[in-house]
Amino acid sequence: MAQPTEILKGTLALLILRTLELEPRHGVSIADRIEQITKGTFSVKAGSLFPALHRLEQEGFITGEWSVTDAGRRVKSYRLTTAGRQQLIAEKKQWARIVSAVGLVLDTD
Repeated sequence: MAQPTEILKGTLALLILRTLELEPRHGVSIADRIEQITKGTFSVKAGSLFPALHRLEQEGFITGEWSVTDAGRRVKSYRLTTAGRQQLIAEKKQWARIVSAVGLVLDTD
């Protein structure tokens, strides 16, 4: 497992949208999936995750629905909206540009 690293400002939304691209998930499941996919590099804490989810929901990129788990616990599951899918495409393109530009700087002698 990798050493935990702080998530760069502005990337949490991208990670959340990408995580929700395949299926709806509740908050803790989103955080767990991000940690799993990044092999422990990113560990998203509730203090960052839930404000980001609220913001994405207000912006219309995700929608949440309350349900009760088999264990009787109330959870809010989130899914991407059409606007969220479009935003994910835009953010992936922007991220690719950033990675490319940083790569150019790092590869310059």
